Amino acid sequence: PPYLFLMRRAAVRALQSARRAPVRSLLNSKHVHSVGADQPKGPLGLRSASSSTRSHVPLQILSSAMYFRQFSVAALVSAIASGVWYYRGQPSKAGELELAKSSGETGASPVSLSSSTSHAEKSGPFPAGSTRQALVVEADQFYVRDLSTNQPLIKNPDVQSSQQVEMLTPEQATTKLRRTEESHLINRGRGVLRYDLVQLPSNNPIEDDHVEKLIEIPPSVSAPPADASTSGNSSSDWNFWGVFDGHSGWTTSAKLRQSLISFVARELNSAYRSAASTTPAPAAVDEAIKKGFLTCDHEIVHASVAAVSKANSKRAAAELLAPALSGSCALLSFYDSRSSLLRVACTGDSRAVLGRRAGNGLWTAHPLSEDQTGGTPSEIARLRAEHPDEPYVVSRGRILGSLEPSRAFGDASYKWAKDVQERIKSQWFGRSTPAASKTPPYVTAEPVVSTTEVRPGKGDFVVLATDGLWEMLTNEEVVGLVGRWLERNEVNPTTSSSGSVGSGKGDHRSWKPTFLGGGTNDTGTTLPVNKPSDVRNEGQRAPIRQQQWDVRSGDDRFVVEDKNAATHLVRNALGGKDQDMVCALLTLPSPYSRRYRDDLTVEVIFFGEGEERGDVTLNEEASGGGIKAKL
Repeated sequence: PPYLFLMRRAAVRALQSARRAPVRSLLNSKHVHSVGADQPKGPLGLRSASSSTRSHVPLQILSSAMYFRQFSVAALVSAIASGVWYYRGQPSKAGELELAKSSGETGASPVSLSSSTSHAEKSGPFPAGSTRQALVVEADQFYVRDLSTNQPLIKNPDVQSSQQVEMLTPEQATTKLRRTEESHLINRGRGVLRYDLVQLPSNNPIEDDHVEKLIEIPPSVSAPPADASTSGNSSSDWNFWGVFDGHSGWTTSAKLRQSLISFVARELNSAYRSAASTTPAPAAVDEAIKKGFLTCDHEIVHASVAAVSKANSKRAAAELLAPALSGSCALLSFYDSRSSLLRVACTGDSRAVLGRRAGNGLWTAHPLSEDQTGGTPSEIARLRAEHPDEPYVVSRGRILGSLEPSRAFGDASYKWAKDVQERIKSQWFGRSTPAASKTPPYVTAEPVVSTTEVRPGKGDFVVLATDGLWEMLTNEEVVGLVGRWLERNEVNPTTSSSGSVGSGKGDHRSWKPTFLGGGTNDTGTTLPVNKPSDVRNEGQRAPIRQQQWDVRSGDDRFVVEDKNAATHLVRNALGGKDQDMVCALLTLPSPYSRRYRDDLTVEVIFFGEGEERGDVTLNEEASGGGIKAKL
């Protein structure tokens, strides 16, 4: 019908007017672009792009090659809330999202682009107050439809039919956020009190992975204590925490979960034993970690080829080559309780940040790693020096114009010699050699290792996270959010006592607030963190999703609702107080959700002087069901 054509054309124009400017132009513009007067607001309370101006936009030092659609998420969610929207065409093609009126067969409510009346006030197939909303996904399209109160909800039907998912309520969104959360209490009196963890998938299955391990080291191996008053006859703890950001599949990150700590611990054991009764030289410890990383990657990329050649079986090739053909970044932290030194080994663009109390009572964010991508100046310089006659070794912020991380495990197509790659592809299966490849390898798993002396008595904490979190929040926002979480939960991060959080039972508020204006009576909205004096940091990318989502600046957008510090960070990364945005981003199913958020894996490690009971217990109030204590 003619009116349907006109409505579709009007919808396309409305979304075209809402298209976001490139990141760099946003940085130079005080005002954001208008959505257009006829853009429906809808019941979801996301701010339209025309409703405010930015008082401050973080300086974008590194250009990100991450692909995303250049229109406001506010406009998108308003469109979802106001009626029906389809995705037409392949996900890789930009600019093909359009609003349309549903046909009568879908049962969806009509959408009017010329009226600002909310969806709840419009007449629809059901009386006001008696409907629920569902997100319906069909082959190449998805849309919102109304469900009557008594209408059954279809979920995960046959693949030939549509999938229908009800729009999440705030309670359901919270359940989804907390489904994988874990909190473990380290009651060993050796500098580590607790760590919190959560994962949120966007890919299906999630391509991220993680690992945590505590190894008790006998006095014959461990280094002498940093404190001369401490007995040198006791054992020490080696604590490992790792997050792995997989890409092109989940197999490489899963392999790292299974193997990486074993490779690194074996090399560290050799380094410490070689030092006999003295502390190993810092360079020796760093080299041991690097050797563990490289040996693990060699097994993934090169030893697998030898094993497949010996087996001469496609079934064996499918299993052995999978971790080589996909890839993963790795961020591994190693804390030696005897020396109180924390080493962070980074391969790729996951990030570690230390939170430390300053003299003014506020927290300060100290980055412990550098994002290693085709947009990082130091990585560009390294690659151009290693491949001097290849001008396209880095193109558009990506390695050979394709891969964003410049260091990674797996990704064998950037490491294998051309003849090896062609043989594997012809005899078994594999990927084509990148067109610009001349002198591989272009990607390395060798990490950059940083060393920091932790101050357990001062309540230091460390956040480890895959890049999905840092696309949404700055270092200072993350540290400030953990600081606020400590305040509102009345936690003293320096000690624990019997019957408190340290036991996982009893009164979980026995850690006393130690912050200026802290505790549950704190009504301030400003995060307790020192703002950086110089926003330029050539090794860290700005949170690009804040531009994509048209996120307003200001600390008042954050909220404290979770007992798990990692879940608290993820909630605020997705919208915080803006429950409509949180619900919308969590409702979008895979693979569509991937255009708006990445897989998320976040760990928060709290250091302090706790009880020495010798065990690790599960903090049940901050853990999802089915989680067991780890040691």
